[in-house]
Amino acid sequence: MNWKGLWKNQYGSIVEITDDADNRISGSFRTALPDSGFHGQEIPILGVHRGDCISFAGGGKTAVGDAIVSYTGLLREGKMETLWFVVSDAAIKASGEGQPAKIEKLNWWRSMSTSADTFQRS
Repeated sequence: MNWKGLWKNQYGSIVEITDDADNRISGSFRTALPDSGFHGQEIPILGVHRGDCISFAGGGKTAVGDAIVSYTGLLREGKMETLWFVVSDAAIKASGEGQPAKIEKLNWWRSMSTSADTFQRS
């Protein structure tokens, strides 16, 4: 399986795989979503693949702290069907309505978000 190339998801975010030798993945990720902490950044990714299975991750700095995104999925009918997890170190919180917000470290169980994306070759 040749994983190299540009892959675009349903929101317009791009994964570019530049190397897939020796069952390893390297490249970059750029989100198209303006509400993502990664918006405006090109995140380097590293990962692995075996047959139609793939997994890769990357990290960066957001406005409120560090974050890592990981994707794991399968190639089906020419599409990379993935589940993703984002781990965020902190969030902006206010103690109540009208109160000033501040950056607070998150408990581990509050730091995770997950969903699914479908990538197609672009």
